[in-house]
Amino acid sequence: MFFDKLSSLVIFKTPILLLGVVVFFLFAASEANSQSRFSKTYPTNKNVRFQLTNRSGTVTVEGWDKNKIEISAYLEAPAAAIEPQNLSGAIVINLVKDNQEKNVGSVNFTGKVPFSTAVDIETRMGNLSVTNVSGSLVRAHISSEGDITLTNINSATVSAENVIGDIFFDGDIQDGGNYRFTSVKGNINLRIPFEASFRVIATAPSTRNISLGGLSNSGFRFMSEGKRVLGQIGTASATLIVTNQRGSIFFLKR
Repeated sequence: MFFDKLSSLVIFKTPILLLGVVVFFLFAASEANSQSRFSKTYPTNKNVRFQLTNRSGTVTVEGWDKNKIEISAYLEAPAAAIEPQNLSGAIVINLVKDNQEKNVGSVNFTGKVPFSTAVDIETRMGNLSVTNVSGSLVRAHISSEGDITLTNINSATVSAENVIGDIFFDGDIQDGGNYRFTSVKGNINLRIPFEASFRVIATAPSTRNISLGGLSNSGFRFMSEGKRVLGQIGTASATLIVTNQRGSIFFLKR
């Protein structure tokens, strides 16, 4: 009798175990399919503008030697709507506008653009990266938290701004150019050619942590008890304005 009960117990449990396995695999499959993909390619000329406004997620833009913009994205559930606009001389994507009052997941973008593209990207949260671009403008803004990395940039107008996160810039300084870097909390590292012609206004009001590196012997002046540094190289044809409220500022030679 004992063995009859044991046998019936095993038989009873077997369907439950099988059901559990099925549920597990269905859940795993659902998780795997919770991320969808977007991909689009636009033929362009060299003088084009790429403008992207994201809500959350990483954005990576890289210049290449092709006359086309290639955009791909991974969308986490619930998937956001992506409705690119191919305007005259500009490719525009605005997820904030396209998904007003909608609860959507993060979108991670990757873009390939012609070297001479003007790049304007922003997001509420997430890391932004722009590499190998020499267009008239590079703008990277994060309204809350995320790192900004700008490498091998040769643009006359550069703007990088975040609230919490690091900012790294590695690029040339053009005559007459305007370069602005702003953060509330994080490290700002600027790798620039010290032989270029530029004027610097660097401010770190809370930390007074401003490191000039090789610019220390160039006649730069610390003011306001170390909260601000002023100085210029050459004719000061370009302007660098750097502000970090509660973080550090470092100048590195390129």
